Amino acid sequence: MRPESEEHLAEIVRGANGPLSVRGGATRHTPRPGEALTTVGMTGITLYEPGALTIVARAGTPMAEVQAALAAEGQRLPFEPMDHRNLLGTDGVPTIGGAVAMNVSGPRRVQVGACRDSLIGVRFVDGEGTVIKNGGRVMKNVTGYDLVKLMAGARGALGILSEVSFKILPAAATEATLRLTGLDVAQAVRAMAAGLSSPFEVTAAAHDPATTQTWMRIEGLDGSVAYRTKELSRVLAPFGTVDRLDPDASATVWRAVRDAQAMQGTGDVWRLSVRPSHAADIVARAGAEASLLDWGGGLIWLRLPTGTDLRDRLGPFAGHATRVRGAPDPQPEDAALAALTSGIRARFDPKGLFRSTHHQTAGA
Repeated sequence: MRPESEEHLAEIVRGANGPLSVRGGATRHTPRPGEALTTVGMTGITLYEPGALTIVARAGTPMAEVQAALAAEGQRLPFEPMDHRNLLGTDGVPTIGGAVAMNVSGPRRVQVGACRDSLIGVRFVDGEGTVIKNGGRVMKNVTGYDLVKLMAGARGALGILSEVSFKILPAAATEATLRLTGLDVAQAVRAMAAGLSSPFEVTAAAHDPATTQTWMRIEGLDGSVAYRTKELSRVLAPFGTVDRLDPDASATVWRAVRDAQAMQGTGDVWRLSVRPSHAADIVARAGAEASLLDWGGGLIWLRLPTGTDLRDRLGPFAGHATRVRGAPDPQPEDAALAALTSGIRARFDPKGLFRSTHHQTAGA
């Protein structure tokens, strides 16, 4: 099924007698039981006001279309959305609604927050076929803001998005990345903490244990970037020799970090959200074939042999682990949280139409 409008989508949901397997561009989708329904027919930017820093688009609009429209006006989505196709071995076209459903957030999250922090409005169809609107189309209108945040990262479990609204930001005139080489994970986390806590507005901080390279990015006007990279180099000097990557090399590095290219190869891929101060210990205990740290150590990607139970290997830790590539991974929930989420799902999806869409892929 491929609805071409919100009204058609609502009609389909009202007439559904069993589970729906909902997807956008199918770049993050794990097939589930149920009748297939795609939102890619609901496309188009419905409102773009560069002066108001606001864009509104239907959920099936390709991410590339949104980014191209913004780039033409010297603007961008703040949250640097990841492209999952390389990681998950999928094709298709990433959509703006899919990014919201998964709360997909890239390296710039350390400065500007996650996808949900830029989302200011949603329209969606709940499990009874009712069209619900929350939030607004301009930054000052935050009516229903909590529900807007709830839909970001809900993975389609509460309803099918039909339209999303974002606050946007001016694109940076240039960027530069400072690189340290030869640090172990613990040293890299300390270096990244020093950079992120400095006054020089670091917009990304990552570490690749395989190459022992640690990167920190600065963005902005040419003169400002030149000054801040010079000063940040002084902050990082105690950790080793610092070199600077030019804008093209910098962009290449952060595209690779954003899309977790270090996870190439066979095996299961896990995504962990942890305290940066715990990252070195977790990486050591995991014994992974490949690892990558983003968000200053708060996000860890791990590749392990197929079928490895990472939670069993790590034991208790403060954080959250999701297997994003491999066998389906029902995540454990404590009783209080399970009761809360069950109640919310029952309110929005009383017939259980969307349970098949609550799959395990990468969010933020």
